Amino acid sequence: MQTIFRRWLTPGDLNGFLGLVVDNLSILAFLSTALIGIFGFPADIVFLRMFPGTALGVLLGNLAYTAMARRLARLTGREDVTAMPLGLDAPTSIGLSLLVLGPAFVGFKQAGMDPHAAGMATWQLGMASLVIMGVLKTVLSFFGASVQRHVPRAGLLGSIAGIALVLMGFLPLIEILKQPVVGFAGLGIVLYALVAKGRLPFGLPGVLVAFLLAALLYYVLGPLGLLGSGYRAPPVWQWRFALPWPTLEWTHGMAYAMPYLPLILPFGLLMVVGGINVTESARAAGDDYSTRDILLVEALATLAAGFCGGVAQTTPYIGQPSYKAMGARSGYTLLTGVVIGLGGVLGYVSNLVELLPLSVLAPILVFVAIGMTVQAFEATPMRYAAAVVFSFFPAIARMVTIKLGDPTYVSFEHFAALYNDRSHGLSELAVIAVLGNGFIITSMLWASFVVALIDGRVARAAGIVLLGALLTSVGLMHSATLAGSVYLPWQLDAGAQAMVWQFAGAYLALALILLLLSLQRLDNAKKSV
Repeated sequence: MQTIFRRWLTPGDLNGFLGLVVDNLSILAFLSTALIGIFGFPADIVFLRMFPGTALGVLLGNLAYTAMARRLARLTGREDVTAMPLGLDAPTSIGLSLLVLGPAFVGFKQAGMDPHAAGMATWQLGMASLVIMGVLKTVLSFFGASVQRHVPRAGLLGSIAGIALVLMGFLPLIEILKQPVVGFAGLGIVLYALVAKGRLPFGLPGVLVAFLLAALLYYVLGPLGLLGSGYRAPPVWQWRFALPWPTLEWTHGMAYAMPYLPLILPFGLLMVVGGINVTESARAAGDDYSTRDILLVEALATLAAGFCGGVAQTTPYIGQPSYKAMGARSGYTLLTGVVIGLGGVLGYVSNLVELLPLSVLAPILVFVAIGMTVQAFEATPMRYAAAVVFSFFPAIARMVTIKLGDPTYVSFEHFAALYNDRSHGLSELAVIAVLGNGFIITSMLWASFVVALIDGRVARAAGIVLLGALLTSVGLMHSATLAGSVYLPWQLDAGAQAMVWQFAGAYLALALILLLLSLQRLDNAKKSV
């Protein structure tokens, strides 16, 4: 019995389990905190409908990756094979909650729905979004290498770093500073353990210690009145039993999802490229997994989650070599899948995440944001640094729009009036909003365009800019609607059409200039011959 136990579970697996399960819990906690705390979402829909299906994706994906690791160990005769870690993707889960689900819920209420009906419609939208991403990832899993060839790494990593910097980094940093005694302590531990690689007592994981220390400060200082009005007493523990049964509710959300395609589709694309990168990372560490199989498993896990009520997609995590270094094998993914999967069904996951206020969670999100932004520069040649930086601007515009349009400060009607004020040309607010609409695609395209220029491929740059004009004309980039929806330009009113043609015309004009410059370069090349 002891031999069997050691075969499936090593001390390194326990360390790996603590790190991987905390990562997943932190994302679930942020998802619920953002929806319930920021947007006033009905908690029962989050915990009884969204969580079970979302956790099911983590369970199925980790079980499959565990089996793949065991199979690779048998084929190679090695006992040190480490499973690929799988969990909920932080950038897209946070982006989906802040940019899609939360705003959609507010929009449904403004359209006259009561909070529960608006929550159900938003849940259906979230399921549909996951199904769309799952289908896209399933198809692209067979063409991963082609995706990497046609989209420069600066574009892919720059766009996701933009999300990380302003949505995962700056906004959570504000939450830290709302309760600085709690949040700064946690952030300091995270920076010490994960950035500076400092050793904690007994070799404890930095994320776990940061959570425990920040939570301890919160629940000790809060009742003493030392945290001001931001303290909330711990909720009463309750069992929330809910099986993630397959449902067709997602079909009702397809119509709701269409306006959000400029965000949903890039989220799926980013996971394909990320899966390719982490598979290469694992291969370099000695575990040669099939890239197609890694991508296909996580795509099918995302689809299964969407069919069963989930709203956050799974992804293979980039830290496989780190888990290998700590001695983890295949037991840690098995444990994580079972704990998270059963937690979604039995409800103890929802109780755990309720114990973690945003000021406790925010430090790990800031660390992830720092890491992803640094990676965008480290993983691309230095000559493309300008392209990475240029790709940040649309994300910054989106963040400014989110804060300016916060209904806590500005009514929707007043915000819309300022947006539509064209008494002196395009209003500054309209320009910021239009730049931020479809910002992920815009970031990819802008970085790709600059990379082509740096490489001296001016004609290719012109083609990329021409693609920008096409995407702008239908709202996949720079949507002229306040909601950022897609459209056919003749469906818009005259004012919005004028905005579309100005932005699309700008891309067309630049494409023409670049084509002329490319002819000049070609002519110079002929003369030199």
